[in-house]
Amino acid sequence: MEWQQLEYFQTLARIQHVTRAAESLSLSQPALSRSIARLEDTVGVPLFDRQGRTIVLNRYGQLLLKRVNRILKDWEDGKQELRDLIHPEYGEVSIGFLHTMGTSLIPDLIGAFRVQAPQISFSLMQNHSYSLLEHLDAGELDLCLLAEPTETKMPIQWTPLWEEEIFAIVPLGHRLADAESILLSELADEAFIFLKKGYALRRTTDRLFEKIGVKPRITFEGEEAATVAGLVSAGLGVSLLPDLRGIDKSKIIHIPIREPHCHRVIGMALIEGAYLSPASQRFRDFVLAHFGRK
Repeated sequence: MEWQQLEYFQTLARIQHVTRAAESLSLSQPALSRSIARLEDTVGVPLFDRQGRTIVLNRYGQLLLKRVNRILKDWEDGKQELRDLIHPEYGEVSIGFLHTMGTSLIPDLIGAFRVQAPQISFSLMQNHSYSLLEHLDAGELDLCLLAEPTETKMPIQWTPLWEEEIFAIVPLGHRLADAESILLSELADEAFIFLKKGYALRRTTDRLFEKIGVKPRITFEGEEAATVAGLVSAGLGVSLLPDLRGIDKSKIIHIPIREPHCHRVIGMALIEGAYLSPASQRFRDFVLAHFGRK
């Protein structure tokens, strides 16, 4: 088996179309097909279910792909580790973070860090927790800032950093706008604007309503906290959000919730035992020190 066969297999598994995968690899279609056929002969099982030029990774292929991803990632890590030893003050840090952190927290952290390390660059990814963890596990991210991972079999090392209070968000003129604090049950009959399913904050708000035995009436679902806040300010409903910097608060009111305790814990996630470049180690240590965890 040749090393290139693994790279070809990984690319075809990702694209799942022979012609497009061959073009991506600057390879002829017959050459790619022959390489995959030789790989299948080597492992003794078919790796794809074929439907013309479109192919689908079967269960054998899915199992092998996990191993191949690891093998190729270890190889790339090895090359990167050697480069980093030669140039320890340079490098790139790949960070994943929740959408709600993009308005101020991440820019502030990176800005403060680059005062100390101006040559280090960053690659940023915003997404919901489970997608970020998949990218982290695939080696596409060095670390993530997100809510505590649950229901995952990945070898995650998660360090809590800070706790965020979650407020009831209502428009100006709302019947509860002047309240110093409320019970979550006082919002039971309202129309709600939430983030979409799969987002960490959405899971938190769903659990809060489960605690009080209320099924909220959801009229809008968004992908950005700023969009949710904007819809609330337009009088289209209410929501539950942390006190986020960088969004327009001129037409919304943040009301503390007395009961249940509305909060979420945000932390840093890494893959246990994964290689971290000196640049990524330096940023990890900076984040831990910034939040008093080191």
